[in-house]
Amino acid sequence: MVQEEVDAKTAKGSSSCANGLLWLTRAMDFLVELFRNLLAHPDWTMSQACTDSYGKTLKKFHGWLASSSFTIAMKLAPDRKKFMEVIAGTGDVAADMEEFCTTFPPFLEENHKFLASVGLDDMKAS
Repeated sequence: MVQEEVDAKTAKGSSSCANGLLWLTRAMDFLVELFRNLLAHPDWTMSQACTDSYGKTLKKFHGWLASSSFTIAMKLAPDRKKFMEVIAGTGDVAADMEEFCTTFPPFLEENHKFLASVGLDDMKAS
């Protein structure tokens, strides 16, 4: 589908599948980085972990409005302990996050390579 949009020159449209794939991939990059931060920095608040992850993944693609909105949203970040309890369920959350951070990035890299090959990986938010 994405290749068809690229061929039809509709891939850069805000409602295109290509744009959806691009931002889903970026969102998952953010999530992987967030989990890495939560594992590596047990002393950080959720706001610190999210802000660092945002700076490493999404910020460069956002304009002033989206970046400002993120900063405001961080004032509403949940308590770290509560967040970890919610995502843990009945499993070993640290082990699950570590496994996710190890196994998922290669899939994201495949998406980035494809998006770059069709000139979309560096597209900024409109």
